[in-house]
Amino acid sequence: MLNATRHSRIQPMLAKALLHPAAKPLVFVASLLPFAWLVYGAFTDNLGANPAEYLTRSTGDWTLRFLCLTLAVTPVRVIAHLPTLQRLRRMLGLFTYFYVVLHMLTWSWFDQGFDVADMAKDIAKRPFILVGFTAFVLLTPLAATSFNRAVKAMGAKRWQALHKLVYVVAGLGILHFFWMRAGKNDFAEVAVYAAILAVLLGWRVREAIRKRSHQGSSFSVRS
Repeated sequence: MLNATRHSRIQPMLAKALLHPAAKPLVFVASLLPFAWLVYGAFTDNLGANPAEYLTRSTGDWTLRFLCLTLAVTPVRVIAHLPTLQRLRRMLGLFTYFYVVLHMLTWSWFDQGFDVADMAKDIAKRPFILVGFTAFVLLTPLAATSFNRAVKAMGAKRWQALHKLVYVVAGLGILHFFWMRAGKNDFAEVAVYAAILAVLLGWRVREAIRKRSHQGSSFSVRS
């Protein structure tokens, strides 16, 4: 009873906070903090013995983190009854793309020197690079069509079908991370991200099954 009362008080407060004009700017600034820290570390020579590897690894980690945050918006919105949370999903998704672009740039610059021929060879030669590059390619149209005009131009159904590619991207991202860590036999972080994404995607599967069964039972009643 006390928990229900507490929830009934907190939920409207959170909904109001999410609608505050400062909510989006605050999330925007917070999302830029990892980038600002990396820039600061680069200029102050505070990125360890191998700055290039640190930057590549960190931008990859933040890509996965923002992907998890983006996919978490819908379950949290539904479970916590916070429809206003949805207004942050697009921004978080675009920051996912922002960090994956930085991840690609650090690899292209520090590992390949922006040599297109060498980049193509590396993609073909190393499976984990191929998987990561594929995830980047699939994520690009999602970022490009994340605006209202794109939804209107494509139509809601086609837009939703396209954006379901994010689930494929999530799987490829985990596979990329797994193969990258396989060389060092270090799978602890991989397991954490895999578990989080499994829960987020599993919730969606359960909801889809529940909706289908509900629609089926409704059809039976009408028949």
